[in-house]
Amino acid sequence: MDANGSIFRIARVGLHFFEEPCISGERGSGTVFFSGCDMHCPFCQNAEISRGGKGVNVSGDELLFLFEHLEKEGAENINLVTPTPWTKSLIPVLKEYKTRGKLPIVWNSNGTDDPAALKEAEGVVDVWLPDLKYSDAALARAYGAGEDYPERAKAALAEMKRQRPEDVFDERGMMKKGVVVRHLVLPGAAENTAGVMRTIAATDKDTYVSVMAQYFPTPAVKDHPLLSRRVTEEEYDKALDAFFAAGLKNGFSQEPESATEDYVPDFSASIAELKDLLGG
Repeated sequence: MDANGSIFRIARVGLHFFEEPCISGERGSGTVFFSGCDMHCPFCQNAEISRGGKGVNVSGDELLFLFEHLEKEGAENINLVTPTPWTKSLIPVLKEYKTRGKLPIVWNSNGTDDPAALKEAEGVVDVWLPDLKYSDAALARAYGAGEDYPERAKAALAEMKRQRPEDVFDERGMMKKGVVVRHLVLPGAAENTAGVMRTIAATDKDTYVSVMAQYFPTPAVKDHPLLSRRVTEEEYDKALDAFFAAGLKNGFSQEPESATEDYVPDFSASIAELKDLLGG
C-alpha cells in the first residue's frame, strides 16, 4: 500500500462510545481521527487537529495496521472522522482493507465531499455519516464554510443516498449499511436548522437524522454575540419541531447535558498512545 507514497495525518485511533447508538453500539466505534479540515468553523471543538495540524504521519500500510488493531479491539466498525481532505489517497487503502477486513466502513465527514470523488468510493463505504450544518448561505459564509456550502452538502448527500438507498441493521440494531445525517444545532440559528431539515426531507424523508445538542462555546468564540453561549432548551425543542415539521421520520436526539467538553478527546494523550502503538 505504500507504493504510491501516500501519507496520512492521524490524531487519534480508538474505541468511541459517544456516537449514535447504531454506530457505537456496546463495543464502541473504531474511530480514526484525521487531521486537517476544508472548513473553518470558528467554533470548532477539535481545532487543535482541524486547524492546528496535531497528529502523527502514517503510511498506507500503517493505516491498514491501525484498522486491523481496531478490529482486534472489538470495534463495531471503522469510523473515519474528517476524511474528506484525504479522499483520493484513502480510497485505495479502503479497497485493500475490504479484501481482508470484516468491519463496515463509516465515512464521518463534514458534508462537503465532492460527489465525483464519492463515486470512486462506491461499494467501499458502508455507512455515510455526513454533517449538514447550513441551509443558510449567508450563515455558512459567516461561519467559515463558504456560501456555496448548502448546495455542496446537498449534492454530496444525494450521492451518498444514491449509493446507500436502504438502511440495513443487524439483530442488535447496528447499522451495517445506510446513511445518517448529523446536524449540530447552533445558538440563534433556528431558521437555518429548519432549512436543513427541509433539505434532508427533500432528498428522502426516511433518512436517519441525528439532531445534535452538544454545541458549547470554545475560547475562540467567547466574545461572539451568538456563538459565545450554549443552545437553550427552547432552541433545541424548536429544532426537534423542525424535524417533524419537515416530515422526517427516523432520527436521534440528545440531552442538553451533552453540551460539555467531556466528549472532546484528549488529543495529546491519544497521539502519545498512537505513537506507542506504531512503535514510536
